[in-house]
Amino acid sequence: MTARLVAAGKVDFPRDVQPILEKHCVECHGEKKQKSGIRFDRRSTVFKPGDSGKPAIIPGKSSDSLLIQRITTTNDDEVMPPKGERLTEAQVATLRAWIDEGAVWPGEEEKPHWAYVKPVRAAVPQVSESVISKSVISKTGARQAPTVSLNTDSLITGSPIDAFVLARLEKEKLKPAPPADRTTLLRRVSLDLIGLPPTLAEVEQFESDKSTNAYESAIDRLLASPHFGERWARPWLDGARYADTQGFEKDSRRSMWPWRDWVIQALNADMPFDEFTIEQLAGDMLPDATQDQKVATGFHRNTMTNTEGGTDDEEFRFEAMIDRVNTTWAVWMGSTMACAQCHNHKYDPFSAKEYYQFMAFLNNTADADKDDERPTMKIFGRGQEQHLAELKDKAKAAQKALDQAKEKPEIATARAKWERETLAALTNWLVLDATNFVSAGGATLTKSESKSIQADGVNPSNDTYTVVAGVGAGRITGLRLEVLEVGEKKILGRHENGSFVLRKVEAMLGDKPLTFSRATADYSQKDYNVTNLIAGNGNGWAVDSGDAKKRMRRSAYLRFAEPLELNEPAALTIKLSHTDKFPGANMARFRLYVTSAEQVGPPAAISNDVREALLLAADKRDGKQVARLKEYFESVAPELKGVRDALASAKKAEREFFEAIPISAVMQELDEPRETHRHVRGAYLTTAEVVTPGTPANMHPFPTNEPMNRLGLARWIVSTNNPLTARVMVNRVWEQIFGKGLVETVEEFGKQGEPPSHPELLDWLACEFMQPTLSPSAKRWSFKALLKTIVMSSTYQQSSRVTPELLARDPFNRLLARGPRVRLEGELVRDQALAVSGLLAHKIGGPSVMPPQPDGLWQVVYNGENWVTSKGEDRYRRGLYTFWRRTTPHPMLVSFDAPSREYCVLKRNRSNTPLQSLNLLNDPAFVECAQALARNALAKKDYDTKARVEFLFRTCLSRKPAVDEVDRLTKLFEQQLANYKADTKAAEKLATSEIDSAELAAWTVVANVLLNLDEMITKG
Repeated sequence: MTARLVAAGKVDFPRDVQPILEKHCVECHGEKKQKSGIRFDRRSTVFKPGDSGKPAIIPGKSSDSLLIQRITTTNDDEVMPPKGERLTEAQVATLRAWIDEGAVWPGEEEKPHWAYVKPVRAAVPQVSESVISKSVISKTGARQAPTVSLNTDSLITGSPIDAFVLARLEKEKLKPAPPADRTTLLRRVSLDLIGLPPTLAEVEQFESDKSTNAYESAIDRLLASPHFGERWARPWLDGARYADTQGFEKDSRRSMWPWRDWVIQALNADMPFDEFTIEQLAGDMLPDATQDQKVATGFHRNTMTNTEGGTDDEEFRFEAMIDRVNTTWAVWMGSTMACAQCHNHKYDPFSAKEYYQFMAFLNNTADADKDDERPTMKIFGRGQEQHLAELKDKAKAAQKALDQAKEKPEIATARAKWERETLAALTNWLVLDATNFVSAGGATLTKSESKSIQADGVNPSNDTYTVVAGVGAGRITGLRLEVLEVGEKKILGRHENGSFVLRKVEAMLGDKPLTFSRATADYSQKDYNVTNLIAGNGNGWAVDSGDAKKRMRRSAYLRFAEPLELNEPAALTIKLSHTDKFPGANMARFRLYVTSAEQVGPPAAISNDVREALLLAADKRDGKQVARLKEYFESVAPELKGVRDALASAKKAEREFFEAIPISAVMQELDEPRETHRHVRGAYLTTAEVVTPGTPANMHPFPTNEPMNRLGLARWIVSTNNPLTARVMVNRVWEQIFGKGLVETVEEFGKQGEPPSHPELLDWLACEFMQPTLSPSAKRWSFKALLKTIVMSSTYQQSSRVTPELLARDPFNRLLARGPRVRLEGELVRDQALAVSGLLAHKIGGPSVMPPQPDGLWQVVYNGENWVTSKGEDRYRRGLYTFWRRTTPHPMLVSFDAPSREYCVLKRNRSNTPLQSLNLLNDPAFVECAQALARNALAKKDYDTKARVEFLFRTCLSRKPAVDEVDRLTKLFEQQLANYKADTKAAEKLATSEIDSAELAAWTVVANVLLNLDEMITKG
């Protein structure tokens, strides 16, 4: 219902009529356009005849007024407005009543819209005793809150909230509903305050507690629960567009869950809302800002980051600023400031220039749409900083021990020996000077002065190089193939990625084939071992093409099975065959050697710079080369292994501990302010004049003692002079409790929004939120105190049952003549199922988790990450902790109207679809909950079937079942038991337990039905 329910008495034009005209009429009949010669934005024109010769409004004669005729006609060609939503019956009734009362329109002087006038604590009305029974709260055991002055003709029960509601009901000639029963009330308030149903033990304890403050004690217990913050963080995350990914094309992961946990902790601690606001908008700018205050600024780091190739980082940083302006106004001030991005706001007093002046406050932060989300910070838990410091000290001590060991004389002696032996290993090879070399595939082979051979020209799919070289008389024990770098990129192979894959090496002495007994290399790529070269099978030999450090020159060493004993020179033929698995992966440049040494194999793996330094005479090495040899030896010397390993272990412990500490993106102010411009029609590339930070002229003044930065802005937002913030927040809380806000358009308090159904109550709550009076000990801006005030009221405690007459009169409960009945949100639906089944993990906070979801949903271009179902307790965490991917939110939550969180959402839609019921029946998570419930029922060994039915019913719904409900569920169980006894395979599939499969399967069906009941997923 979108219209205000007009109370008996005079219609108020600014409150009741003007919003209807501005929303539905002035777009075509206003300052810019006057279709048919009619304007509805000014008093001086509205009563004059239009083009038809008739005035749109004739005071006192609604039936003769053209306005009423056009909005009520059934002629589609004449009905107004011609497009968009039609006026509701209530809106038509309001306009009729206003015209019949004389169409009173205040003078031309423009009065501020009600939402832009600072709220004033309204006097609590007195209500006639005849409107309400004294028993409204007597059955609930709720303690009566402080009352205002009473006299013999008036009675106020519960709290001032009730007085405002009852005063309205009295005008409407309605009476409130009777109180809800105790069980329903406890379930309702439990779901509202902690998002979980009461346990059976809690229900029984509350039912048996006959004290006058039983209900208040239950409220206090719930407000003190650590699950309170989880319940009330949920809507805040929607507004803050919290997600675990960056959004846009790749939608890569990001770490923002420490900010989510900060919200939970702040709500649990009942942080005053003004502090809650300031720390999220500007915690980093507070004096000596703590880690928590910096983490809090993650609120505005929830903007999306575009990592798509070719995008302009500055453009998407600008888009993030737009989002931050719009979100700030939506979340704290319930205003569509977004309309002023492109032009002056059509309805509210905000100009485009003021939009960018407001942006100037937010435009001086260091984030810049970067993949790594910088600036970020490590989030240390209790004692972690001290432990990290201890690990650093251990690493420093280990480094000192190694430095001291390096200076011992025996290390210098060992280094000299290593140099001699390694040099010998490098130089005991004789390079072969090829006399003939040919490519089987047609490549051009060229020999250089260094006797290396390079392939150019044609690059066949799999080439074979045949090389013939002369060898002198003497002993030959092995062959060495050295693959050399080519070009600036230092590629080793001719494949498009710079790689090679050699399949086999063969050798012949004259006409005699030679065999190899062993093959080694200074490096082999994983799964491409050099040993494959002997037999020519497997994947062949290769080195990593993607790692430049591993692409340095590499050698394969092959030992002949029998050494060659040559009495005279001979011709040695070497055939190098490449693989056919990777077309074009042929060597680009190579050199061949032979040796007579007994040890045929690589020296310790050394880099090119170490090799080159060793090959120089000692007196030819420069200081850099000497230092490099010393550094390398110390890194491999066996004599230093113990202290080296100790240092590596200490550094590893420090590194792993540091890396395990989570990070979170935070706000950070730049030293030099950015220049902010007005953007013409909101376009990124079209800039106009430079603007400086400022707030709208029609709002309360910016404090002269506050800095013109984010911190000053945050304090301006939560100033008690701000007409919007307190109203917006109490209204949003009311919407969460009652299903609709006192202002139904919780996201729009401007002229296009709906006026409040109970304006005086809204303002009283706003003032009470900022400066409480009901309790001397209550904190200012206390979220918990506000909630307690609401749920302690008799208005809240009413039964939600509705009579046909009241349903027809007030179908959406705008008059609050009954208690709230609201379908639970997706997270709470799942949380409740986990809770009643006993599966719910009560762990608070931590990284997001991945409960079961269908396979194959995560198919995002350029992002190969997969949904990996969590194990252990993480599988059963609350929905608040479910990993939130913007491009693919969890399907169960989407079915229950969860947003994507790409942008700020302040009010979720509530739909009722068959898909939701199918979800509850068939989703593996809910089936698992049903199975757990069934096992809990069977564990009641001394219960008969009906007792188990009642146990399951009360566990799920809290209340006791009626006789017919027990009978129907018992019959269902008996039918299913017979079915599963006849179909044992189906029973075993559903039961998954050692317990009698047929019986467990039957109880699982009963539990599944209970979890699917409308009453189960509804707060009534």
